[in-house]
Amino acid sequence: MDSSPLRQRDVRLVVGAVGISALGDFLLWIPLTLRVQEISGSGFAIAGLFLALWTPVVVLAPVAGLVVDRREARGVLLVASLAQMVVAAGLAFALDSVAAIIVLAALLGTGFAFAQPAEFALVPVVASGRRLTEVNGLVETARYSGMTAGPLLGGVLAGFGGTDVAMFVNAGTFGVVAAVALSLHARRPPQAAPEGTEHERARDGIAYLFRDRTLAIAMSVLFMTLLFMTASVTEVFFLKEDLEVSDAVYGAVFGAWTVGMVCGALVVARRVPHRLLALGLLVATLVQGVGLGLPTAWLVVWFGAAMWFIGGVGHGTKNTLARTLIQERVPDRLHGRAFAAYNAMRNGAELVALAGGGLLVAVLGARTTLALAGIVSVAVALVGLALYRRPAPSPEPEPAH
Repeated sequence: MDSSPLRQRDVRLVVGAVGISALGDFLLWIPLTLRVQEISGSGFAIAGLFLALWTPVVVLAPVAGLVVDRREARGVLLVASLAQMVVAAGLAFALDSVAAIIVLAALLGTGFAFAQPAEFALVPVVASGRRLTEVNGLVETARYSGMTAGPLLGGVLAGFGGTDVAMFVNAGTFGVVAAVALSLHARRPPQAAPEGTEHERARDGIAYLFRDRTLAIAMSVLFMTLLFMTASVTEVFFLKEDLEVSDAVYGAVFGAWTVGMVCGALVVARRVPHRLLALGLLVATLVQGVGLGLPTAWLVVWFGAAMWFIGGVGHGTKNTLARTLIQERVPDRLHGRAFAAYNAMRNGAELVALAGGGLLVAVLGARTTLALAGIVSVAVALVGLALYRRPAPSPEPEPAH
């Protein structure tokens, strides 16, 4: 049987699974947040909900990545998705207790910790014969689409069908991802470590990301800029208070960033030559910082929308190239651990930055906070570019391929 149609089918399945998975994740947040607020009236309870969803991805990253690398990745995705389906359905029957909601949310977060590195590890397998950057662009676009549609659908379901209906729909998205995993033709069996290497360890993923000089520079820049970029939750205050836009205009201006992300993932990233992946990532991070901060310099709505579109292009390009860079430079046998570590860094930065962003707005105001986020992002990207252009002091670790 010709393998090419099967590979193309697998690419479509994985891309669809990522989109459905992101939709389910973001669909969950709005109804659960509204429900916790309704029955508790406590901001601490809502903070506990988000901690329960995100903390397992950070804490369990080494273990989850090791499981993905030691087991067949498709099987890990299947089991994790089925478990999440059961937990999400259980949430529909536990909506009168904040404690039960938080416990079940933590179990869902545990599922995310295992499912996401499994999806990542499968991408190079299903992309065989196609350029990785192109497939990663499709994956990122699917993720953005799910992230955009999820909160909208969750809000509608919570408003018209009730939170329990939203939870059953969310459970259905996990069922779809499980069905996709079951339908995949591609397999990623565990690979033995080369002879003479140390025993496989859970921390090998994060160790390799920072042992490889190019990856270390890229990951450090990504982490630092994400700390400040996520602090730009202040955008809503900037748009409503400084630019004084209506709700409709707010949605349009904010949406410019998402449109830019799709353009960056689908159009720009695939045009970056393979040998320039790291350089392209650093330049895209610089563009992202410029687009984020410049709207604070000139308080005109159309200018802000244009800059955020440009920033979104940088953001989408950066995310796509980051995926590809890790897949290309990290040995295949470490892909699960490497992406679990990368995901943990992203989620850890977001947890810190979401709290820090609120404090900065209270102290400095939205406009200054957003300007600071852009300036720091640009500065960190410039430092990364300067380090990258220096000659490497020593030979780099084993290549991925």
